[in-house]
Parts: sequence; structure tokens; C-alpha cells
Amino acid sequence: MADRKTSTAAAPQAVAPRRINHIVLNVRDIEESHQFWTEIVGLKQVATLRPRPGVTLPKMRFYSADHEGKYTHHDIALVESPNVPAPTDWKLSGGSVAVNHIAMQLSDREAWLKQLEFLQSRGVKFNWRVNHGVTHSVYINDPNGYGVEFLYELPREMWENDIQGAIDYLENLPTEGPEALVDRTDSPSFGQREPVAVPAE
Repeated sequence: MADRKTSTAAAPQAVAPRRINHIVLNVRDIEESHQFWTEIVGLKQVATLRPRPGVTLPKMRFYSADHEGKYTHHDIALVESPNVPAPTDWKLSGGSVAVNHIAMQLSDREAWLKQLEFLQSRGVKFNWRVNHGVTHSVYINDPNGYGVEFLYELPREMWENDIQGAIDYLENLPTEGPEALVDRTDSPSFGQREPVAVPAE
């Protein structure tokens, strides 16, 4: 009888993805959501799910962010689902929808400040303005009660050596009036001996 050899091979592990590719949202009214995601968020519709003979398909549309002047097949897709509950104002905890929020990264601080000004000019309510240790962010509602975060990411050297410390940092900021459009550049660094300045545009 052959000897059984004890396996010394490591147990199989999941292969880490490179990034999240896309998210699909159920929405009550696809026209209402289309208007929000194109006019307020600024995504571009790149495709529609077209009818096919003998197949029942939902109303579904596909949207891309600007990837350095190029578009992808979709970052966000919308599926019309009339049973989605009536929306409520977004909050970080205790919400009634399964998706908490979707974070939209702006190219830099200047673009983010322009987006804040645009949102305020359109009467969009800021549910939360906050400086995190990794981003500066504003949170708003989509028409279905999902949160949408607009952010710009702080330089990696400010947080990569102490991600936990950076995540623990939180500075609440005004959500109304001119004060809601002010962005300070004296954010703390984490895991660094010397502070790293946020680039001012």
C-alpha cells in the first residue's frame, strides 16, 4: 500500500480583482433616473438593451464615465423595476435601500469644486459634506434613495502608510450656503512624520 503524503500545498485562494467593473441599479422610473445620471452626475449613455424576438427583456440602459477622453461599455447600468420602494433622503446608516451609496471620483480638486458649485446651482440637497482622511466628499440622493458621493482623492502619500488612521478621521462640514463650497487644503497626513500638503489649484 502506497504511503499517503501530507499535502503541504497552500489552500486555494480567491484571485483579487483589479477593480470593480460596473454596478447595476434597479430604478422605479428609468426616464427620471436617466435624467439624474446624465444631467446631474454627468455620465454618458452608451447603449440600451434592445428588444429581441421571443425574449422578454426589461428597460435597461448603460452609462459610462469619462475615462481620459474614452468611454467604456458601462460603469453604471439602470434597470427599470417599478417595485423599488419610494425614496427617502440618504443617510449613512438606517436606510431602506440595499445599496448605500455609489462614489463618483472627480479628476482633481478643481473639478470637484466646480461640481459642488453646479450641484448647488441646480438646487441639489447636500446630505453630508465631509473631509475623510482619504477623500473630500459630498453625498447627495439619486431619485431612488441611493446615495451618490462625489469626491476627490487625497494623494496616496497622505494615507497609504496608515489606512486605518485615515479612515478613522472625519471632519463634518456645512451643507448649505457659500460655506458648503469651501474646501480647505490643510488635511492631516497619516503614517507620515511630516505633513503632506493637498495640491491647491
